[in-house]
Amino acid sequence: MRAVIDRDEVLHVARLARLELGEDELEPMARELSAVLDHIATISQLDLEGVAPMTHVLAGAMPAGATSADEMPADEMPTRPGLRADEPRTSLPREVALAQAPAVSSDGFSVPSPQA
Repeated sequence: MRAVIDRDEVLHVARLARLELGEDELEPMARELSAVLDHIATISQLDLEGVAPMTHVLAGAMPAGATSADEMPADEMPTRPGLRADEPRTSLPREVALAQAPAVSSDGFSVPSPQA
């Protein structure tokens, strides 16, 4: 079943996501959203009987028999190569972090209100 998202639905989703889309972006966005829904429809047709839901991004690295990362103490949480331990470390000096910010307020980034 081919999902078809029309212009009004794209505008509705864009408004909910607070996106401002130009006229030239509506058609490509409709195609992309339709493709996402098609993928979801394909996945929903798969036989997933006996497949446990993924409960954590590291679930594949969990010890055999573990069903949820939530059940494991933090110091026993498995890691994979490429992931570092979550330990405090020195961060960038404030001046360096703010040097290329488009707007700075007091001692931090200035971010416009979503209501603006």
